[in-house]
Amino acid sequence: MATARRLDPSRASGWGRLVKSPTYRSLSRLALGGERRRLVLLGLVPLVWLLATHLGPILQMLRISFYSEYPLTAGREVSLTLAHYGAFLTEPLYLVPFVRTLVFALTVTAITLVVVYPVAYFIAKRVPASRQVRYLLLLLAPFWVSYIIRTFAIMVMLGNRGFLNLVLQWLGLIELPIPFMYTYFSLGTGVLYLTVLYMLLPLYAAIEKIDDNLLEASADLGAGPLRRFLRITLPLSKDGIASGCTLVFLLATGYYAVPLLLGGPGTTLFAETIGNFFHVAGDRWPVGAAFALILLATSLALVLLFYRLLGSRGARMMS
Repeated sequence: MATARRLDPSRASGWGRLVKSPTYRSLSRLALGGERRRLVLLGLVPLVWLLATHLGPILQMLRISFYSEYPLTAGREVSLTLAHYGAFLTEPLYLVPFVRTLVFALTVTAITLVVVYPVAYFIAKRVPASRQVRYLLLLLAPFWVSYIIRTFAIMVMLGNRGFLNLVLQWLGLIELPIPFMYTYFSLGTGVLYLTVLYMLLPLYAAIEKIDDNLLEASADLGAGPLRRFLRITLPLSKDGIASGCTLVFLLATGYYAVPLLLGGPGTTLFAETIGNFFHVAGDRWPVGAAFALILLATSLALVLLFYRLLGSRGARMMS
């Protein structure tokens, strides 16, 4: 009995006494008394974190974009203006990299989908379930390294004395090195390599959930491989396609260090233009903030449009 008393949490610890106190019980009933209160309490922490770390900086950027100058000068009256947004529409110098960024991001997203979809399908439907995790780990291993280091690896591979040129020269296909670097090829290869994970995992998750019985039944009814893919596999993997394309597109529009390292003067993306405004002295920060919000709003609008088109197209494919 003495041993039982020593091990009794309510007697041995202050926490046990706190749990039994009337104040603690009253607060528990107040906070957790109903299902709605429990849901509110459960979602409060992630909501606060989301507002503080995501929406907060965006709102701060929005506020700065209307200032005539920033950082603010002590003792000087703050003036608001829309001229920074107007400069985007009136200066071709800014419109060209903006349009180039959107076209580049859409192109890279489409190429990534075409390249990764067969890989995801192979792992989900052709590899035994006991080995799928091993294959995924092999594909995910490079992503445990910083993306800057992986970008430098692309530079080493595509350089004039890089692995690709050396192999082509060894095979006798070329005599002089091909200038892969600082072109759309090097930039697209780097972005594809860095974003392939964000396409692979959603596609794998969506394809792996497709019931094999549906494919077997369609084959028994005379549907060929292409018809089974177009009428069953592709529509049922629509959610994975939407998630993967969204992630890759948003990442491709926002990369800054990668275009600096892999791109050249003719491949300048809008993120580089925005970054230049924050690197110079003076009152150019509001312009960069305005341009960043324009890029964010346009990217989100294109994502919403893509979801609408994918939804209607998926419905027609299933009909």
